[in-house]
Amino acid sequence: MPTKSLAACLICWFASAVGADELRIGLSADVTTFDPHFVAAQPNLTAQHHVFDSLVHVDERGRPIPVLASWRTLDSLTWEFRLRQGVKFHDGTELTTEDVVFSLERPLTITGSPGGYATYVRPIVAKEIVDRYTVRLKTAAPYGALLEDLAEVLIVSKKAAARATSEDFDSGRAAVGTGPYKLVRFSRGDQIELARHDGYWGGRTPWDKVTLLVLPSDPVRTAALLSGQIDAIEHVPTADIARLRRNPAFRLAQAVSWRTIFLHVDQYRNRPPGVSSRTGAPLARNPFKDIRVRRAMSKAINRAAIAERVMEGLALPAANVVSPSVFGHDPAVKPEPYDPEGARKLLAEAGWPGGFSVTLATPNNRYINDEQVAQAVAQMFSRIGIATKVEAMPLSAYFGKARNKEFGVALLGWGSLAADLALRSLAGTPDPGKGFGAWNWGGYADAKLDQLVAQALGTVDPAKREALARSAAALAAREIAFIPLHYQIVTWAMKKSLTYAARTDEFTFAHHFRPQQAAK
Repeated sequence: MPTKSLAACLICWFASAVGADELRIGLSADVTTFDPHFVAAQPNLTAQHHVFDSLVHVDERGRPIPVLASWRTLDSLTWEFRLRQGVKFHDGTELTTEDVVFSLERPLTITGSPGGYATYVRPIVAKEIVDRYTVRLKTAAPYGALLEDLAEVLIVSKKAAARATSEDFDSGRAAVGTGPYKLVRFSRGDQIELARHDGYWGGRTPWDKVTLLVLPSDPVRTAALLSGQIDAIEHVPTADIARLRRNPAFRLAQAVSWRTIFLHVDQYRNRPPGVSSRTGAPLARNPFKDIRVRRAMSKAINRAAIAERVMEGLALPAANVVSPSVFGHDPAVKPEPYDPEGARKLLAEAGWPGGFSVTLATPNNRYINDEQVAQAVAQMFSRIGIATKVEAMPLSAYFGKARNKEFGVALLGWGSLAADLALRSLAGTPDPGKGFGAWNWGGYADAKLDQLVAQALGTVDPAKREALARSAAALAAREIAFIPLHYQIVTWAMKKSLTYAARTDEFTFAHHFRPQQAAK
């Protein structure tokens, strides 16, 4: 359907006026489930955080802050969390440590997820309920990233969620949280309706009603904002930023994101999917197992051109697993210089003077200009002899195919609070028992990297931990565990009557939007 028709339909759909106590936000990606423990994807968490809380979370710059609990360390293996007293679930029952323990154990029971939450709770080897409001969590070894992990795990009601399926959460039957809003209706691919939880422990939020509208089409999302029928949008399309900035009716908020956009390449199978000779015949070996080929692919990418042209200035060329503001970023690691001639020489040295063919898989509705970025990379690969076609699809289909290991080369964006945490998921040797490699689609494996990541995560001293995390990040860059492209700069646009503190972690929270007159 043409964009113009879509926009016209949406304007009709948004016909009702928005009152001062109602907020409508256009989301840039689909929410695939309301089960907060099924898949660790940010679009899902964005919606779920309105209904559920975590023990701790992070502020707009990524620093851990108390939410449902305060904490202290009793020794290097024991963390004590003290719950806020009087916190009520949406059904009126009180939050207790029984709910906390249940919520920390439930992710380990989830099956069939393309990337769940077991990684975040597996380091906890024992849970001791001291009383109704105090719980002690024990780790087998010192573990400095526990707070960051717990920020990812949302707390559910044991009463409502015991034996509940993901379908029960989607229908609302089990979606009983302590968050600022109650789930009224979840319509996948369409919208999420929320109503204010008047018993919220954090106080009365500005909005009686919130509607989160799934608008993955960039032109449609902007059209809905310009028409005045919605109040704010996330991930403002790069092509629209200049005109929105000039328009006095709107306000923009921006931050360098924690998200790195990169490519996974299959390094573990002899015949990865979508990889063949230039004539379509099967290859005798997997070219990506050779670091010279991976380096050639990295040299073929003109990151500055992608940042300046494809991303229209809303990106920084990437070299690290995490962006510059994130714990463990190593400023000494620089982006691979653009060198197509050097790339062709490396391919020839590796035994591929004539190149080969690949299919580059990408979502087309998740990251800023994701399909356009993939198309640009495909052209750059083709110039060095790697004939590349792009297979783009909606996120809802993309993650399912990734789970089934259907991609040989795939684009992914990853945001993390620390480099060691990112590497554990993205480049750790896949090991569900250790919680390593949950999102390591390329199957990269290196014992030294695993050791550095484990040492970093096992270090309680922040300075020592960051030094180890930087060493691990530098090793991953040298070995080209994956191919970094860029760090996103994320933008929100809203009516002039609203304010929003731009978040490094890209989350969009309705309860953080404030009427201008109430802003401080």
